[in-house]
Amino acid sequence: MPDTITLNLDSPPVQYLCKKDKRLAKAISMVGSITYTVHTDEYAFLVHEIIEQMLSIKAGQKIYSRLEMLCGGQITPTTILNLSDLNIREAGTSNAKVAYIQNMTNAVITGNLDFNELKTMSDEEVRKKLTSLKGIGDWTAKMYLIFVLNRPNILPFEDGAFQQSYRWLYNTDDCSTATVKKKCAKWKPYSSIAARYLYYVLDLGYTKEKFYLFK
Repeated sequence: MPDTITLNLDSPPVQYLCKKDKRLAKAISMVGSITYTVHTDEYAFLVHEIIEQMLSIKAGQKIYSRLEMLCGGQITPTTILNLSDLNIREAGTSNAKVAYIQNMTNAVITGNLDFNELKTMSDEEVRKKLTSLKGIGDWTAKMYLIFVLNRPNILPFEDGAFQQSYRWLYNTDDCSTATVKKKCAKWKPYSSIAARYLYYVLDLGYTKEKFYLFK
């Protein structure tokens, strides 16, 4: 069974973040308790992330759902191998992404990409291993570290959704890598948890209104 995790104001990592960042503390109080399930289908997760690169969540999910139907309801290395490149393209994805999916699939089949091995690696080792595969960059590797391996200290500064909530939280348009890293350094060693709350902030629609620290 997938691990289901609940975070609230009694959780030590949340208490730590609230002490370190008063703006984040306000955002956390607005969101309240959060519960999430760790992804256990590593292969399908990576296929989904490859599809969603440079697309909206809605568009990516639509293409992924089509591919899932072509695979008989379950995306696995075997069901993908049973499809032609044309089949995968007809789901709505690009030629490049077809190649990336096939390349990643071959890596899994040959054992070059071993998901059990990734669990024992450091964050940086996981990042290097995943990004050694064409079509998987730092963004995809970080999504894997956060949502599959549940690593606590990943800062997804490349992610558009994260940047949107970050701009709202700090009332800024500066999302440069250097600035975000410096501003969010105080979140360590729980950067992933801070990011999860910022994703909830966006999902709950709070970013549609201006952030006020003392309102």
